[in-house]
Amino acid sequence: MNNLKQRMRNGEDILGLAVPMTIGRGDLEALMPTGPYDFVSVDSQHAAYSEERLVSFCDMAAGLDIPVQFRIKHTRHTYLVGNYLDLGPAGVEIPQVETERTVDEAIANFYYPHDGLRSWGGGDRLGIAERPDMREYADWWRETGTLWMQIESVEAVTKARHLAKDGVDCLSFGPADLTFSLEAHPGHPFETVDDCVRHVVEQLRDSSVAVCFRNYDPATRQEYRDMGVTVLLERP
Repeated sequence: MNNLKQRMRNGEDILGLAVPMTIGRGDLEALMPTGPYDFVSVDSQHAAYSEERLVSFCDMAAGLDIPVQFRIKHTRHTYLVGNYLDLGPAGVEIPQVETERTVDEAIANFYYPHDGLRSWGGGDRLGIAERPDMREYADWWRETGTLWMQIESVEAVTKARHLAKDGVDCLSFGPADLTFSLEAHPGHPFETVDDCVRHVVEQLRDSSVAVCFRNYDPATRQEYRDMGVTVLLERP
């Protein structure tokens, strides 16, 4: 499996594909080269979800050497990040992040000691069969797992530099909810979602934290890459 985390740190261009957890192996395998795509994203915030389904999907994706990024159900479920990861994703995305407290909680539950507080266990974890030793796996996970914070409000955009803490790999945009937030702030210096994207890219210019945008349409790839976005998330 390609080291997505290191590629994000290096500022490489990365393409992701948002798919339902119900997609079949053949359909997923056929879609990946069309990007070509580097990872898939699955959602529980706005889609039906069960732990068993997530385990099955992650097992299928691992068999195809495809990293899975999983958006959790709600910001307040950040304390469950370690539990979600025990089901097989290569990373998680926390929706509607606005405070450093949420980021700190996510980091603590994402990494094993002594980088975090994540509890040891889980036979469905990504890569555990090849690395059963606790310390070896913890060290591998630190260099492999990807932790995203989704920023979806004007308040989050203005705090972007403070949310991009050590241990966070990517700040991702939620353009729909951000549009609602912009409408609630008439006269703000940020008038559009693209204004917000440009601001966050500039704030993170000297950081290894990547910026992701849900562009959805492949025709807009270059537009957002020109803004400095390095991770794009599209739909079939």
